[in-house]
Amino acid sequence: MNSAYREGPLFQLEQVTLTRANAVVLRELSASIPPGASCVAGPSGSGKSTLLRLLDRLVDPDDGAVRYRGRDVREYDPLALRREVCLVPQLPAPLEGTVAHNVLYGVRLIGRDADVPRLLELCGLDPGFAERDASQLSVGEQQRVMLARALALEPAVLLLDEPTSALDGEARDAVERTLLHLRSELDLSYVLVTHDLAQAERLADWVLRLELGGTAVGKGEALTR
Repeated sequence: MNSAYREGPLFQLEQVTLTRANAVVLRELSASIPPGASCVAGPSGSGKSTLLRLLDRLVDPDDGAVRYRGRDVREYDPLALRREVCLVPQLPAPLEGTVAHNVLYGVRLIGRDADVPRLLELCGLDPGFAERDASQLSVGEQQRVMLARALALEPAVLLLDEPTSALDGEARDAVERTLLHLRSELDLSYVLVTHDLAQAERLADWVLRLELGGTAVGKGEALTR
């Protein structure tokens, strides 16, 4: 088993319940997510994306606790937490302007800069993309720009909400190669949401399965290679 599993949990969910519009999304969910590459898998409506948003406090549970490295996420400054635990949304939403403007947007809000050519290369894009209009890129290319924008913040964790669901097979494969490359090049963890267990096996070392009603199927399992 990967040594990361001996370092203690990255995230812990303790009896988490969350409702929306009187419907239970997650019900008394207890689970651990280790450092490294993890996946939250399950059918549509099982609460996968909601779970991801709990991890960086875009939502808070009605009951229970969510811990990051042993500390309740409600004890963190939300903006500082979201720079360290950075969400990449399901559908890319580029800002008006160049790719470089998009990559640098978040990091410049906190008074820092970033190496755009290096970030683009890490995400499988030629540095020459920097001056291209982000709105004119393919959806797969835009998704990799969103990854580069997140990486500019130098996060410890990426939260990836079905990052290939809107892509065709070729673009999906390109984004998956990018994620595998990031694992080999950077010391970061990621939590990937998907309904595709085959993708989970390609990209993750650990999978937490949810069923309809927002309860865990087991407590999570290691995937063997």
